[in-house]
Order: sequence, then structure tokens, then C-alpha cells
Amino acid sequence: MAESLDGTVALVTGASSGIGEATARALAAAGASVAIAARRADRLRTLADEVGALPIEADVSDQEQASSAVERTVSELGRLDTLINNAGVMLLGQIVDAPLEEWQRMIDVNVAGLLYCAHAALPHLLRAADDGPRQVADVVNVSSVAGRVARQGSGVYNLTKHGVGAFSDALRKEVTRSHVRVSVVEPGAVETELAGHNRPEVLEGLRQRFSGMERMHAEDIAEIIAFIVTRPRHVAVNEVLVRPTEQE
Repeated sequence: MAESLDGTVALVTGASSGIGEATARALAAAGASVAIAARRADRLRTLADEVGALPIEADVSDQEQASSAVERTVSELGRLDTLINNAGVMLLGQIVDAPLEEWQRMIDVNVAGLLYCAHAALPHLLRAADDGPRQVADVVNVSSVAGRVARQGSGVYNLTKHGVGAFSDALRKEVTRSHVRVSVVEPGAVETELAGHNRPEVLEGLRQRFSGMERMHAEDIAEIIAFIVTRPRHVAVNEVLVRPTEQE
């Protein structure tokens, strides 16, 4: 049975659309006070009005902005019990002659941004696990099936998501006895805006690859994240790999 998140505070990054937005809604419905962080302030304000969340305009790839998002959450909502590291970019294409700025952007957001948020949040999460209403805290890192399986045309995206998995497990081993649970969620194909920033030739390849496949929805992943963070204190869901039924 799911436990209520009443009295707890969650921070969701990449919350202006897709999985982040759906997760913010799910956690608010479970009783948490929610802070939502992303670059698109207009979308954040709309979501904040709908679910009563704290909107924080931030680019987590900037260390100061990432740390500030965590500190604003704690100062304005009083604590931090749950961090959902969802912000990410997926810029696919061949490695040979690739635009280096695409690689840098993925490293900045998918790796550095996640690390910055985790680093800033951990002292608060350790405190929450010690004296919080549920006596447990959670870090959920949203990765990808690309963190399990390398494919031609997604080499650097694979690199960043494999890194998320490695970091998550190392952190889990470090803090699990303090009742800070660390989970990694690895979605397959989800119908979101994630692919929309790719070059036209890459987008065409993706359209062909997933043509006719019934992809998952952001709410499907949000439901899984909500399941993870509402487990009893003695239960930790370390890793979830979830694909559309038709995805090989």
C-alpha cells in the first residue's frame, strides 16, 4: 500500500513538461509540497498554479542555479525529503563529425546538472531521513534504457546515462544505511518533447524507428516514480527498467 507524502517536500527538476511535469502532479496528489525547477518560467507558473507548487526558474547545468534551486526549496518550503533528478537532454547522431556543442550540452545537463543537484540536496536529505515525518528520504535519478544498451547513433547520450546508473549505485551504497534511498528509473520510448531538439535528419530517423509503436506516456513514468517514493521505510526500489510493450 502506498504511504502518504503528507508533511514532506519534493524538488522535481525538468518540471516544465513531460515526465517532470507529470511527476510533480503525482507527488502533489500524494500529499507532498512540491518545488518545480526548469528553464521555462511561463510553463512552471502554469503548473504551479494548478498544483500549488513552488516554481523555480533554473538551469541545473549551472552549479550556482542548481544549488540555489535546492536552497530556495528548503528556505521557502521548510525542508527537503525527495529529489527527483529528471532534467535531461537527448541529442542523438553519429559520433563522427558530430557537433561538439551537442555533446557538451548533454554532459552539462545529464551528468553535471544531476551531480550539482544531488550534492546540494544530500545534507538536507540526510537530515530529513533522521528527523522527518517518514524517517526516510529519496533521490530518484531519471535515466533511460540508453543507460543499459548502447546503440549506434546515441553514443554520447549512452555515455551520460550509463554514468547516471553508475553514480546512482555508488551513492546508494554510501547513504542507504542512513535511510536515504537512491533509485534509478530507466524509461524506454516515451511520448514527450525530449526528442524535439534533435537535428532534422535525426528526427526523421527516430520517426522511422518508432513508427507504429505505441509509446509510453509521461504519466506512466510518473506513476512508477510515485510508487518508488511512497514505499515503507524498510523498502528500497533501487532500479526500474520500463519499456513500451512493443519496444525490443
